[in-house]
Amino acid sequence: MSAPPEAELKPAVTPLRCLTGSVLSGAFAWGLYRLTAAIAVSFAAKPLLSSSAIAQRISAAVRTLVLGVAALGTFIFAFVALGLVLLALQLLFQSLMSSNEPTP
Repeated sequence: MSAPPEAELKPAVTPLRCLTGSVLSGAFAWGLYRLTAAIAVSFAAKPLLSSSAIAQRISAAVRTLVLGVAALGTFIFAFVALGLVLLALQLLFQSLMSSNEPTP
């Protein structure tokens, strides 16, 4: 039996592709980090001017949610970038080890 058509169209995983993806993911992580820092500074500079306890609680929950989502996106892209760098190193190491093996 032959391989399914989807398997034939998949490009090979190479260290260069991994490093390219890592650079892109790292750039997104850096941008989201800057956005997260700007959001935190903005929230700290603008306190809530309401005397209502319910409004203060809702405001604190929304601010925490917004900052948490931005931080989560930052760390997801950062971990993906790190994982792709490690995968590139693993692929490079495997290719070096397979080229050093003597053929029987």
